[in-house]
Amino acid sequence: MIAAFSISPLTPDDSGSVSAAVAEAVRIVRDSGLPHETNAMFTNIEGEWDEVMDVVKRCVDALTASYPRVSLVLKADIRPGYTGQLSAKVDRVNRLVAGEGDA
Repeated sequence: MIAAFSISPLTPDDSGSVSAAVAEAVRIVRDSGLPHETNAMFTNIEGEWDEVMDVVKRCVDALTASYPRVSLVLKADIRPGYTGQLSAKVDRVNRLVAGEGDA
């Protein structure tokens, strides 16, 4: 499965930023060893259901330990039997955009 999630505290720091809290969650994802990527809006992570949900839970636990309220947005693509889809899905679309036939 691939999960795209966004997590942040609902209360920013004194400068109005949530970057430090988001960085804490991204560190947890990176330390998990699962395939992942982070962009401006979400972190995508790929693995088995229990592995991915464990990482998301650890991110939630880390932020709720420091902040009174945390927002989590989660979207999942569950496709049993498929791995390596974090990049393969994008590659298929890019081939079609380039006019290289069926993906």
